[in-house]
Amino acid sequence: MAGHSQFKNIMHRKGAQDARRAKAFTKLIRELTVSAKSGLPDPGANPRLRAAIQAARAANMPKDTIERAIKRGAGGGDDTNYEEVRYEGYGPGGVAIIVEALTDNRNRTASEVRTAFSKLGGTMGETNSVSFMFERVGRLLFPASVAGADDMFDAALDAGATNVESHQGGHEVVCAPDDFSAVRDALEKRFGAPEQAKLGWQPKTTVPVQESDAEPLFKLIESIEDNDDVQSIFANYEVSDAVLAKLTA
Repeated sequence: MAGHSQFKNIMHRKGAQDARRAKAFTKLIRELTVSAKSGLPDPGANPRLRAAIQAARAANMPKDTIERAIKRGAGGGDDTNYEEVRYEGYGPGGVAIIVEALTDNRNRTASEVRTAFSKLGGTMGETNSVSFMFERVGRLLFPASVAGADDMFDAALDAGATNVESHQGGHEVVCAPDDFSAVRDALEKRFGAPEQAKLGWQPKTTVPVQESDAEPLFKLIESIEDNDDVQSIFANYEVSDAVLAKLTA
């Protein structure tokens, strides 16, 4: 099982479903509001907002909640100024971690993320301290039901994507950042709106994580992920199926 992204949650956490759902909605609402404020409130003319709406729908967010968040951002009802910030560091086992956040208080968020790193066996570094081990990519996730693996592969490559991975959870399409808009538009026209569509980080190489480091690593990622300001986490770990089976037994 490879590194964490917003498309693959391998934490296998149990219980507290409502709390996690509420936190997920908080993050999605923040992205909807910021997207509407930073561009036009029309998803047809605002790709970031369109992606945020698609993510909210995939999470089963009520339509009226989505509309209120967009109106709040577009109509000036929310005067909070959010900044996009990135934090980097190392977790147990030498795993490199990138954290992306939307925050209205950089000092608070930095302090909370640094505390999570230090308390759970990690170390937060300076900006660019680990990002050189990743590459910036565009990622799109389509439901498995929209196409077969071969059809999606051919369509994605024709659109300019660099890779496609098809599995039970769907089709994950990867492309260069500069090609993201063209790939998204071409595939959306053919297969409909993707469940997720945004820029992210992909590790150039992965770090095998032993059983002794896997559990504290997942606890660290979970703790950071629970922060309302944190939108996405990326890491370069590789955990074997045998280790995962022991952790989830």
